[in-house]
Amino acid sequence: MTAEHAAAAEQPKKRVKHEGPKKHIIAYIFSLVLTILAFAVVVTGEVRASFVYAMLVLMACVQVFIQMAFWMHMKDRGHTFPIIGILSGVVIVFTMIIMAVYWTWW
Repeated sequence: MTAEHAAAAEQPKKRVKHEGPKKHIIAYIFSLVLTILAFAVVVTGEVRASFVYAMLVLMACVQVFIQMAFWMHMKDRGHTFPIIGILSGVVIVFTMIIMAVYWTWW
């Protein structure tokens, strides 16, 4: 067994490359731009309300994706079960919303 340990000790250790702050800074700036755009769309008041709602929902979805991918590291390997749990929750919530709307309006 000592020969195996010696052979393992002689092999160079692989260094894991850290992605660094560059992607985090870009994601942070993109999040700030989305927030400023959402605020500007609401403050101007010159656009139709339906466009404002659609724009806010779209920017919120993009913001959630950025938060999940870069700050919660869901883009990395080994996060399959949290992603499945989050997607299951989204499906359940959307199903409940659709059922509530259907039940209320019809």
